[in-house]
Amino acid sequence: MLYLHQHFSTPAGSTATRSHAMARALAQRGHRVTMACGRFDGANTGLDGAFRRGRREGVVHGIRVVEFDIAYRNAMGLGARLLAFLHYAARATWLARAERWDVIIASSTPLSVALPALAARAPFVFEIRDPWPELPRAMGGVPAPLLWAMEALANAACRRAATVIALSPGMAETAQARGARQVQVIPNGADLDLFGPQIAPWRPDKARSHEVLAVYAGAHGRANGLDVVIAAAALLRPLPIRIILVGEGSEKPRLIARATAEGLANLTFLAPMPKPDLARLLAGAQIGLFLLAPVAEFAEYIAPNKLMDFCAAGLPIIGNVPGHAARVIEAGPSGLVVPPDDAAALAAALREVAMDRPRREAMGRAARQQAIRRWDRRLHSASFCKVVEAVALAG
Repeated sequence: MLYLHQHFSTPAGSTATRSHAMARALAQRGHRVTMACGRFDGANTGLDGAFRRGRREGVVHGIRVVEFDIAYRNAMGLGARLLAFLHYAARATWLARAERWDVIIASSTPLSVALPALAARAPFVFEIRDPWPELPRAMGGVPAPLLWAMEALANAACRRAATVIALSPGMAETAQARGARQVQVIPNGADLDLFGPQIAPWRPDKARSHEVLAVYAGAHGRANGLDVVIAAAALLRPLPIRIILVGEGSEKPRLIARATAEGLANLTFLAPMPKPDLARLLAGAQIGLFLLAPVAEFAEYIAPNKLMDFCAAGLPIIGNVPGHAARVIEAGPSGLVVPPDDAAALAAALREVAMDRPRREAMGRAARQQAIRRWDRRLHSASFCKVVEAVALAG
């Protein structure tokens, strides 16, 4: 099996680990899995040897990992990102055609992972983690010819794939509209061993013992809309509430400069951290923050792994994204949902949850129970394996 995911990481990294969990589950069922990835800033592939001829490889957790020396980070501009995506697609296409595969898994984003899958001589599974070009089009700033090329590639990938795996019902609808023959929804899951009440807590040095910690962990880019949390922090200044922003992205320097200019001592910025360290931070926190920019397409087109991390950690969640994410939070009920881009409403929700400890703890228990019942990644991994195995057997 060839697994194409440019941003692959083990849990030792600070980025999403879904592809690691799925590939490891396949390997544990006796399959020979090769993971082809790039050099993503914040990822940890488990390899530490030198690159030779632009690649290095080794066995990590039962998975053969082939890592190409292709740098990528969230702060890159559009042109640099596009070059990294195409460079990876070219190297992965050579690998896809150089060896014989029973099945290929192409996990997007980026959408360009579909190119080597389409060029190979094997059936493939196309996994949609973020729907492109729907989200880039909604965010704006992408040239029309590039959106047209994305549209054509997305159509080809959905139509040619033996099965499409979507992370949310909204993503599944986009695949069906593009002519996918078979679509399965397998959502993001929670790592109940990595996150949870069994983890020893950690709090940053600036956090005082009496402060309630509210943590946002994720990218700091345009799509994340983090100016709203800066404005909310200004409204919460008199209260013992500290907001922690963990991550990296193109907007982070500007956000830090704004927080400094406004003298927001109740706001702490942290660098991206490995998953085990993030688990310790969440164990020492009291609230999880799930925030995005006010883009209507985010309502049904996202499947946030950070939301699952908060649930697994047993944290009440305050979110500002309607649709799929809001339904997850309300189903607990494991938190509060506020309108997008509304700093006053976000501040009011933080105040309400932070100042009511019994209610806060009840929401946290509901979040953990929801993770156990619905989001256990081991259950989702089993479903993923069955889909891939069926495609391989059908040939």
